[in-house]
Amino acid sequence: MNSDAFPAALEDRGFYIAEDLIDQATIAAAVAEVGRLHELYIELEAQDPESVEAHFMIEPFAQSHRQTDGMPVLRKIEQVQIYSDFFERLPRTPALVDLVSAFIGPDILLFRNTLMLKPGNHGSAHRLHQDSPYWHMEPATQITVSIALTDATIDNGCFQVIPGSHKSGLQDWGAIFRASNTLTDRDDIDLSSLIQVPLRAGSAIFFDSKLVHGSAANTTPNPRNTALYAYFPPNVRYCPPEGYGSHQKTCPVIRGCGGQSELVFTPE
Repeated sequence: MNSDAFPAALEDRGFYIAEDLIDQATIAAAVAEVGRLHELYIELEAQDPESVEAHFMIEPFAQSHRQTDGMPVLRKIEQVQIYSDFFERLPRTPALVDLVSAFIGPDILLFRNTLMLKPGNHGSAHRLHQDSPYWHMEPATQITVSIALTDATIDNGCFQVIPGSHKSGLQDWGAIFRASNTLTDRDDIDLSSLIQVPLRAGSAIFFDSKLVHGSAANTTPNPRNTALYAYFPPNVRYCPPEGYGSHQKTCPVIRGCGGQSELVFTPE
């Protein structure tokens, strides 16, 4: 893995592929933990419905909210570290953080800790979008990392990206989830350079949060599960739009920042 090539690839193409970044024993443990979190959803659904509503999302276009084995048809789990020590530790993996540090420097915060789950035969498409317009951090210096916990293939909805699109500025993309398997309805997006990014389990795609990307529906019986993290340096401002709310944004420190455990950002 060439850490020198990493910043250059992000600057030029907007993304970088790290093959076999996470060892297979860790991936096996991650798959087991995803299974446990599906079981936890069933418990929380009865005991703590507010937590379920805040952090767990059912696949919005599934005909049933239950799979044939009785497990929920989950689309994603936000702030998964609340429910899982394993997924609190994974974004702190040294090899992962070393690559992030090569681009954004020694002080690193975590903006997002999410499991993105495309259930077999249910996982719908993610329309083309950029991450930064939804996150309200200025400047938009976040790096998003998606680690394949299962093999990500063309048939089960691997990432699709437009290389170099991070250089075109931020745009308004609207809702990301789609009932159809088309990546965009816009006619101003040049799809001629769109590429598929299949990944083996344990490999990861790092990308500039301004890169245009999406994914097709999962048309296979197997899940396409990923752990998604967004890292950023501390020299940013939190600028949510008017009406978004006045709540503060608390982000854990992953490395540096004078040894602090977290930083709090007040809306500006």
